[in-house]
Amino acid sequence: MDASQNEATHRAASDAELIDWVDEQDNLLGTLVRSDLRQRGLIGRCTFIFLFNSAGELCVHRRTLSKAMYPGFWDTAAGGMVAAGESYADSAARELEEELGVAGVQLTEHDHFYFEDGDSRLWCKSYSAVWDGPLRLQPEEVMEARFLPIEAVLQEAEQKPYCPDAQEGLRRYLASRR
Repeated sequence: MDASQNEATHRAASDAELIDWVDEQDNLLGTLVRSDLRQRGLIGRCTFIFLFNSAGELCVHRRTLSKAMYPGFWDTAAGGMVAAGESYADSAARELEEELGVAGVQLTEHDHFYFEDGDSRLWCKSYSAVWDGPLRLQPEEVMEARFLPIEAVLQEAEQKPYCPDAQEGLRRYLASRR
């Protein structure tokens, strides 16, 4: 199976995943298939994990073209939808390992906020971690990744398409650090 077939198979499995459906206050209403939640404009939960190296550079990665949301966009955070019955923290650890191959690191929780943009309605929780080891990219979701100084990330985000939900999380994270 070639890369595009792997991505398509992965996308179909992802669209069929059960995820938590919540209200405007992040109260659980039930579980739905991810694609149904998105198509119906309902609210889900997601996590963002800002991965830094010990030099303070942020890992940015480019999403594959098969992603349902923001295909081919650059992203400042690993992360994704919280699976049905999963905690935000468990989701964050799972997503970081799946997307970037980083496991066993301490995740620091930062923020809990609501984000809405077009088809995306999300309760989000952000985390950060520090990692100096190698990255093992999930080929179905991540095309490339690199660490950049924060200033370079912010400049690049003005010129290239970056995921707006993670950018909001990053903006809030940086504001809390000032």
